Amino acid sequence: MTQTEASSASSAAQPPVPSTGPDGSGQGTVRGRSVVPGVVYAPVTWVTERPELPEPTETVPEDRRDSEFEAFTAAVDTVADRLAARSHNVDGHARQVLEATVAIARDRAWARKVKKSVAAGQTAVYAVRQATEDFIVMFRKAGGVMAERVTDLADVRDRVIAELRGEPEPGIPQVDSPHVLLADDLAPADTATLDPDLIVAVVTEKGGATSHTAIIARQLDIPCVVATGPALQTVTEGTAVVVDGGEGTVETGVDPEEARSRVDAAARFSEKVRSWTGPAQTSDGQRVQLLANVQDGVTAEQAAASVAEGIGLFRTELCFLSETSEPSVDQQAERYAEVFRAFPEGKVVVRTLDAGSDKPVPFVNAEDEDNPALGVRGLRIARGNTQLLERQLDGISRGLELSGRTSSTAQTWVMAPMVATVYEAKWFAQLCHERGLTAGAMIEVPAAALMAEKIMSYLDFVSIGTNDLTQYTMAADRLSSSLAYLTDPWQPAVLHLVHTTCRAGSVTRTAVGVCGEAAADPLLACVLTGLGVNSLSAATPALAAVGAQLGEVDFVTCRNMAAAALNAEGAEEARTAAAAVIGR
Repeated sequence: MTQTEASSASSAAQPPVPSTGPDGSGQGTVRGRSVVPGVVYAPVTWVTERPELPEPTETVPEDRRDSEFEAFTAAVDTVADRLAARSHNVDGHARQVLEATVAIARDRAWARKVKKSVAAGQTAVYAVRQATEDFIVMFRKAGGVMAERVTDLADVRDRVIAELRGEPEPGIPQVDSPHVLLADDLAPADTATLDPDLIVAVVTEKGGATSHTAIIARQLDIPCVVATGPALQTVTEGTAVVVDGGEGTVETGVDPEEARSRVDAAARFSEKVRSWTGPAQTSDGQRVQLLANVQDGVTAEQAAASVAEGIGLFRTELCFLSETSEPSVDQQAERYAEVFRAFPEGKVVVRTLDAGSDKPVPFVNAEDEDNPALGVRGLRIARGNTQLLERQLDGISRGLELSGRTSSTAQTWVMAPMVATVYEAKWFAQLCHERGLTAGAMIEVPAAALMAEKIMSYLDFVSIGTNDLTQYTMAADRLSSSLAYLTDPWQPAVLHLVHTTCRAGSVTRTAVGVCGEAAADPLLACVLTGLGVNSLSAATPALAAVGAQLGEVDFVTCRNMAAAALNAEGAEEARTAAAAVIGR
């Protein structure tokens, strides 16, 4: 096998990566956060360096300031037109990313800031830097998803500055054979135009599981690891590496024959994934419902065309992120009905607005908070605006009528995010039951897991959101690259809370599902099944890999894997112990 030979397992799950020490490194191995599984062996290439940011070195004379701003507008037009042309050659999320980047480049507020600086005597190049920095500070302060858009802003800045200087456009280097792409943080516009025949894996120092890089890597179905930290800098240009997207590792110095064996094994499992059609169950027949996470009618239709048995998480807030005013009950009903129609007979779980923190919804009008992740978000918003929640529940009821989901087999469940107390569960359940809706709650606050048995006495089901449960259990921002070793659902403390919730569900006969990132990890799915989880809901591309893995083990093995993980001292040890049970 040559250094340029590469192969990948093509399932698009998004499992978490074993944690490690704060420096994120090991001998011959760099660890990060896994996004897309698969194993490849190929030489690396680094993204072309970004242009050095300018310092103010001169004052532009007044008679040249108009032409200086004209140079800026011409550079913006060139960059925007180039990106727009690329958008016509791709589809799906990649096209949306490029179109969004074009919109950033043509943003009028940004242009006004540049014009003001140029009018004051700054060069166009320096004015671009300063205007962008103002927006970057604003986005970082907003946090969450907005903070992740900083990469988009910096990318547009760098492209325009390069154009103004007459320099080559920064971005992905040209290669004529398969390579692993390494970057500090890959720009969305670059990710959107990756050629999966040449770029067979992506690894970045920064980034998160919800970044554009991660989303497009899933769409392209190429192994992806993010949040490695500075340890990635130890891997030099041209070095042959093994990237294991499932483990979240980049290994140097691997024997080529060993690398071939690992790539081949991953390819064999990938073939099983491609041929798996369901239903999800262990080898001895223990059923686990396999559901999809969706955000609108389009993604619901995609799920319906897959192996998904239904929808385990309908993120309603993502329907309304661009709305400046609250949609009417009828408007909401129309959007919900689009999702319901995709599964006329299957199960659909609707989550009420999870606005706030990293998902700002304009019409909610939440106040600025010093720590929004611990502030007024999810169900807490309804404490000060009960009518907002009631209108949404009315919209869900009406949406059911519009969709025609009248069959007794067509279960429609509604759950509240960020439930923390028994009172909140009782209150939400009453509002649902008044409308004939099946009531549930997200278990994503440790207090809810610890009080699960009492909370469940008022509810019909619960779903564990492992992303936030991990964040709050480990006191670590789940969007922080530097804390990725903590925000790992393999953390035994998190698994113990999942176990506590499942035991409560067994006592109260309440269904317990998982709809966080953990449900997309095939190995962790076996552990969750062993802990007593009844259903797993993940991104649609991840489902077949989960189902295929479950089919290779029996229920006793799942329980043994769960026991091994619970008894571990850390996340990496938990994953290793669970894998050892099945000889991996």
